[in-house]
This record gives sequence, C-alpha cells and structure tokens, in this order.
Amino acid sequence: MRRANELQEQIISLDGHLDVALNFGSEGQEVNRDGDTQFDLVKAARGRLSGAALTIWSWPEFWNGEGPPRRPTSNSLEAIRNELEVRYRIITGIARDYPNQAGIAYTPDDLRRLVHEGKFAIIISMLNAYPLGDDLSKLDEWAARGVRIFGPGYVANNSWTDSARPLPFLGDTPDALGGLSELGRQAVHKLNELGVVIDVSQMSSNAIQQVTELTSAPVIASHTGVRGLMDIRRNLSDEDLQRIKNTGGIVNIVGYSNYLKPFSRKTIEKMNELRARFDLPDIQNMTQMGTTTDPVFSIWSEEKFGEFIAPFYEVLGQEPPATLEQYVDSIDYAVKKIGINHVGISSDFNDGGGVNDWENVGDTRNVTAALIQRGYSNEDIAKLWGGNFLRVWEQVQNQAKPSS
Repeated sequence: MRRANELQEQIISLDGHLDVALNFGSEGQEVNRDGDTQFDLVKAARGRLSGAALTIWSWPEFWNGEGPPRRPTSNSLEAIRNELEVRYRIITGIARDYPNQAGIAYTPDDLRRLVHEGKFAIIISMLNAYPLGDDLSKLDEWAARGVRIFGPGYVANNSWTDSARPLPFLGDTPDALGGLSELGRQAVHKLNELGVVIDVSQMSSNAIQQVTELTSAPVIASHTGVRGLMDIRRNLSDEDLQRIKNTGGIVNIVGYSNYLKPFSRKTIEKMNELRARFDLPDIQNMTQMGTTTDPVFSIWSEEKFGEFIAPFYEVLGQEPPATLEQYVDSIDYAVKKIGINHVGISSDFNDGGGVNDWENVGDTRNVTAALIQRGYSNEDIAKLWGGNFLRVWEQVQNQAKPSS
C-alpha cells in the first residue's frame, strides 16, 4: 500500500462518471462532511481523488419505489427538466460554496490548475437527451453553462438514439431507430463543433457504430463493462471497444457490480421463481437479469408491473457484490483488446456503483493498489486514472469550431 499511497499523491486521478443525489447537500448528505453518501469532499480528500465528472441527468422516473410505476405523460417533461436544474445547482454549488476546496474545470488546463491548488476538480457532464426534447439548440445552452461531456443515451430509447436498455413497459423495442435518428446525427456534428466530449454509454451498438463513423473527434464511454466478461446489452462488445479506440477515444470501466460478473446461480434461481409467479419463462440471458426487457411488459398495467418490479429489484439486491479483483479483470480485458491508451476508470457512485474494497471515493487508493498488484506500471496507472481522458479532452477542444 505504501507505493499506492505515494503514487496517489503524484498523479491526477479522475473518476469518469459520478452521480449526485437530488438531496445532496442536505442533512446527512453534506458536501463537506463524511456522511452517508459515496461522494463528498472529505472522502475525496481521504482517497486522494483529484476530480470527477459529476453528472446531470434525468429521465422518465417510471418507478421510484413508492406505489406502482407510472408511464410518462405529456406533463412529465417539466418535472424531468426540473431535475436537471436541481442537479446543476447542486454540482455548481459545490464550487460556489466551497471555493477553497473545489472548482469547476472548463478546460484541461483548468483541471490541472485546480489540482495544483489542491482543490477537487469538477467536470460537468450530462446524460440523456430525453429532457432536451427535439431542440438541438439546447446543446449550445448547456455547453455555455459549462457542460463538457454529453451522452445522448440512457435507459429507454429517446428521439435522438436507441438505448442499450430499451424498456417495453415504456413502449420501446430494440433498435427502433436503427441507431441514431436524424436529430441524433446532427447532434454528433454539433457536439464536435462545441468541443463537448461525446459519451456513448447507454447507447445501442448500432448507435455507437454510427457515432464513431460520424464524429470528427474522439469519443468516450464514460461508464461501462465489457461483454467478454459479462454478456449484457448494456456492456460493450469487442467491436464497440474497437470502434471507440479508432476515434482515439477511451472506455472507462465502471465499478458497477452487475456489469462486471455473471449473476450467481442462486440469484438466477430466485429470479426464475419470481418470474414463474407471473407466468414468465425462465431467464434466457444475463440482460434479462438486470433489465426488464420482456416484450409482454408493454401490455401490462402499471399496477401489475409494479407488483413485479419491486421484488425484481429485491432479488437483484441480494446478489453478492463484485470484488475489486473482478473490477481489475475488466480493466485487463479492455487493455488487452484496445491498449492502455484507450482505457479509463469510473465508479458510478450514488447510482449503484461500488465493489468490495471500493465502496466510496475514500477508497480510491485501493484501486491504485489493485492495479499495482496486477502489474501495471506507474505510467500506465496515471493514464488509466486520468491521463487518457485529459488527452481526449484536449483533442476534442482543439478540434472544436470557434464560435462566431
């Protein structure tokens, strides 16, 4: 651990995708106290995490754990957009309220300066085009407000892109758009012009292929696993990995247990017992274990789907977490497939992320120690923890079209 401690003091370490809850900053969730949340400035300092991409996101919250799930209505969009604003205020408020401890990085040079000053560097990212409707000019607005990473996709298809996790309950079918819509194609060019990094996480393989063919700058997958070790649609195939590499981009392996290893036989059996109660066939693939993909859900009532979804998540919650060694297995896999210069690290903390021995940002140096144990050099670890992303970010901004 001594070498890991020393190295952690020397390198820039960036978490490529980290979430904040809508109540972050409230009692028990304070930014400057070591509370219940997986991220706060105290834990970040303890783990020697230099910075993170903090994510603004929202989507049709069809189920929040209370009452039956609800399909979105025409009145949903205002609430969804409000969630974006709440998260934006929370994230920017960290730098505003704690200027001696944190700051917003709008450029790679900003980030390096903040780290040199001993401050936590925040990169503002956004995930899911759904709240933007069909208005491409919203990208200009959010870029002007500081967003530097944008991912069009999320759970469920939207009018820009097909999702890796289409939801029949919401009326989705796989590859409904065949990848990107015309709006999604235009967004690729717009984001290139703005110098905003394109994030292909959550997008279908067809959509990823089209983004990588259209883009003039490197792209990233901010938080993902690899299908070679966990075969689910949400993870990247070897072809997806190669396409991202070919843009000069990077793939951040995420510390999300259910993306790192197959479900145990015990959990699968419990899920099959649940499915039998609803006259559903046994699980046929790992994707069905983590996402409600059965086409029949499209015709279920909200009440019936609610009766299924609550115990569905209870079963998932009983699956043992992945180990830090299994996390590094996925890093190894990606490095062997596309090279050390195209892989990075992310946690997805506060939205399901966390593995044994990396349960919050205070455990950051444990990841470094595991990489050392696996045989990675100091130079390679520095690339994984942030060097590769900084290279991509600089390329994206350098290739941007100057605003008139």
